[in-house]
Amino acid sequence: MSTTLIPTDNVEAAARARAVIPGGVNSPVRAFGSVGGTPLSIVGARGAYVRDVSGREYVDLVASWGPALLGHAHPGVVAAVQEAADRGLSFGASTPGETLLAEAVIGRLRVGGASEIERLRLVSTGTEATMTAIRIARGATQRDLIVKFAGHYHGHSDGLLAESGSGVATLGLPGSAGVPADIAALTLVLPYNDRAAIEEAFALHGDRIAAVITEAAGANAGILLPEDGFNAFLADTAHAHGALLISDEVLTGFRVDPAGWWGLEHRAGASWTPDLVTFGKVIGGGMPLAGIGGRRDLMELLAPLGPVYQAGTLSGNPLAVAAGLATLRLADDAVYAHVDRAAGVVSRAAGEALDAAGVAHVITHAGSLFSIAFRDRPVRDYDDARAQEGWRYRAFFHAMLEAGVSLPPSVFEAWFLTAAHDDEALEKILTALPRAAAAAASATPPDAV
Repeated sequence: MSTTLIPTDNVEAAARARAVIPGGVNSPVRAFGSVGGTPLSIVGARGAYVRDVSGREYVDLVASWGPALLGHAHPGVVAAVQEAADRGLSFGASTPGETLLAEAVIGRLRVGGASEIERLRLVSTGTEATMTAIRIARGATQRDLIVKFAGHYHGHSDGLLAESGSGVATLGLPGSAGVPADIAALTLVLPYNDRAAIEEAFALHGDRIAAVITEAAGANAGILLPEDGFNAFLADTAHAHGALLISDEVLTGFRVDPAGWWGLEHRAGASWTPDLVTFGKVIGGGMPLAGIGGRRDLMELLAPLGPVYQAGTLSGNPLAVAAGLATLRLADDAVYAHVDRAAGVVSRAAGEALDAAGVAHVITHAGSLFSIAFRDRPVRDYDDARAQEGWRYRAFFHAMLEAGVSLPPSVFEAWFLTAAHDDEALEKILTALPRAAAAAASATPPDAV
C-alpha cells in the first residue's frame, strides 16, 4: 500500500486511516458506526456538493455540521481566508480582525431593544466555549453544581459527559471512560422540557447550583424543541435561586436566524435573555473558531481582568476570524430566506415519501434545521428520541447515498441546507427520497431472525 499517494477509493482510504488514527477518524460520528458501511473520505467541496476520493460527487446535507451556511467554498469566504493567509498564519498577538468579528457578533445579537451579549471572548472549539462558560458561572456564583439535560450535547469536557443518575434530582454518573465519578457528580442531568424536574432539582440543590446549561433548541438527539416558554422558565428559575443560564448556540447560533435561536424567539415575542451564550460552527465559517458571550460583568471575570483563567495560543486565529467575519457579512436576509425555503422543500418531500411508503415518522423543525424520527408521536425529550425505530435510518441513509445524496450518518443528527442548494440540487434530493423511504419501509430490526 502506498504511503504517499492519496487513495482512490473509500475502502482503501478507511483502511489506511485506521492504521494510524484511532478508529480511522478524528471525530466518532464520521466512522459511520450507527449506519454501517464504509465512511466517505472527502477531498473537495463546492456549493451544495462534496466529492470523495473516488471522484464521486454527492449533494451534501451535512454542511460540515452547520458552518457552511453559504455553501462550501464560497468565493467571498475563500478570498478572505487567502488574503489573511498572505499576511501570516498566526501571530501570538491580538489582531484587528478579532475586534471586527466581536463587533459584528454583538451587533447581530440585538433584536428590538434587547441585546443578548455585551462582550465576546473567542476560542477555538465549541467544547472550549462551553467549558469556559461553566468556569465563568462557577467563578461568578462560587457554586459547583451544573444542571444539564439528557440528550443535549455541549462538547466532551468531563463534567458535560455526565449521564443521568437513578432519579430525577440525583447527581450525575460518568458518561465516558476516563471521567472521574467525583466530576460527573457535579452535574445534575434532567429530562428536557420537564419543569417539575427543574423545580425539584432547585428545591433540593438550589444553593449549590451555579448554572443551567441548555441547547437553545436541542439538535443533538435529533431536534428537541423547547416547549413554549421553557427557555424563559429556565432563566427565571435559575435567577430566582442565584444561578445563571448558559444558552448553547454552537449549532443554532447564526444558523436558524441572524441572531440565532434567541433571535427567533425574540422576534416571536419572547423576552428572556441568557447570562452566557456559546457559539461555534457558523461563527468560524468552516474554520476552527468558537466564542463565549455574555453580560459585561460576567465576561470581565475572565483573565486578564478577573480571576477566571482562560487562554489559547490560537484563540482568535486570523484565518478563522477572516472566514467567520466574511460569512457573517455575506449571510444577509436573502440567505436565510433561501435556506428556510430549501429546508421546507426537502422536509416536506421527505415526509410525503415516508407517508407514501407507510413509514411512521415525525419531522421536527428548529428554524431551517430539521430531523426525522421513525415513530408516530412527537419527540419531546431524549427518551422519546431513543424510543423510535432508528434502525430504519440505516437503510434510508444508504439508499440516499447510493443515489448521490450525503445525509448525516446518524438518525440523531440534524439535516443542514445551505444557500447553495439550488433547484438542481434540490431536485436530486427529491428524486432520491421515494426509493430511500421504500428502503426504510422494508428494513428489519438488527436482532430480527
